[in-house]
Amino acid sequence: MKLRLAAAALAGLAIVGGVTTSAQAAAPKDTVQTNVLSTDALLKVADAAQKEATKQNQKVTIAIVDRSGATRLIVKGDGAGPQTEESAKRKAFTAVSFGKATSELAKNQALAAIPGTLLLGGGVPVAAGGAPIAGIGVGGAPGGDIDEAIAQAGLKAIGG
Repeated sequence: MKLRLAAAALAGLAIVGGVTTSAQAAAPKDTVQTNVLSTDALLKVADAAQKEATKQNQKVTIAIVDRSGATRLIVKGDGAGPQTEESAKRKAFTAVSFGKATSELAKNQALAAIPGTLLLGGGVPVAAGGAPIAGIGVGGAPGGDIDEAIAQAGLKAIGG
């Protein structure tokens, strides 16, 4: 009896294995591959941006989001204010959404009606193959131009 149960269980696994293989074979035509920044790249961006913030004596938060706007990394610098995290995330979201620096987008205030956007300098897109794949946002400096310079330092760390 135990032998039959074991044989039946193994047969069931073989069937499931076959189904999985068939599903995997069909997956490529039904899926889309997207580029994302590696964990190492995220850390390089954040490190370079934080070093630039320290060099400029700024207390900021750095946010990096993926193409879908999902947060991948937040680094809240020592002494950064409570508003800086949301500001940084929204700048990163805006930059990746439109594929442009937020300082460029600030001229089009109609975009401010789109939920989650923030049209202040400090967000830059990360592109691969001509398409945005991530956004870097910095919040906390007294001006968007300073935030953007810090974000650009992060982008340069990965060859952007």
